[in-house]
Amino acid sequence: MYKNKKTSITGIIITIVILIIIVIISNIKIQDVAYIENALGVVIMPIQNGLTYLKNWISGNNSFFSNINTLQEENEALKKKNIELEQSLRELEIIKSENDTLREYVNLTDKYSEYKTLPAYVIQRDISNYSDIIIINIGSKEGIEVNMPVISEQGLVGHIISVTDHTAKVQTIIDTASTISCTISSSRDKMVARGTLQQNSTLKATFIPTEATILEGDSVETSGIGGIYPKGIHIGTISQIINTKNITDRYAIIQTAVDFNKLETMLVIVGNNESNQGEGT
Repeated sequence: MYKNKKTSITGIIITIVILIIIVIISNIKIQDVAYIENALGVVIMPIQNGLTYLKNWISGNNSFFSNINTLQEENEALKKKNIELEQSLRELEIIKSENDTLREYVNLTDKYSEYKTLPAYVIQRDISNYSDIIIINIGSKEGIEVNMPVISEQGLVGHIISVTDHTAKVQTIIDTASTISCTISSSRDKMVARGTLQQNSTLKATFIPTEATILEGDSVETSGIGGIYPKGIHIGTISQIINTKNITDRYAIIQTAVDFNKLETMLVIVGNNESNQGEGT
């Protein structure tokens, strides 16, 4: 009897629990179920994605990472190749520059074939408001001496004023201390040209004969008087004539043939292949 009573109590309790669960389930709203599903999704999805990635990696689907490594290797190889190409380009530019220099020397030598010359190039400039001196790469060991004329393909550059074993200083014709005896090519009238303070490759021509006919555009060359510069070397052209009340004071501006801002290569005249000598400062 006691056992039957206990069994009936247990049955009642189970029945009550089932009824309570039914009541709770019947009162849960649909949106509450959605919230629960979303919460579970936030927790479960990262785990699911990680498991999927691990599965693919184990299965051998890791080509993406292999591709990245390959691309990195190719990129390094391309960088190395680019450096090599840049180096080759610099070497070609140096060779081209050297060829251009040699070609210019050949042209200079052909143009001034009547003179014995030595090629040179500028290694330093000493330019101020009052002087325009350049230093070249040859000196006494190469046979360079003071007062030797210096020329370029365009015309007169200046003359040597000092030398060391392997360098020499050149006083350019635009230096304020420079004076050149020159001739107007067309009329053969003589005058004196000096450097100016303008620092723009110009000379001031004075001591123009009163009877001389001088025009803008006239060519000017060395006269051969003075003992330094040979006769007939091109200096420049008359760019301006300044007339004054006294005709004896008139003067002209000569635009030099040589662009001294771009001057690099030149020849030093060390002798004469012919019997004619001449000119001066």
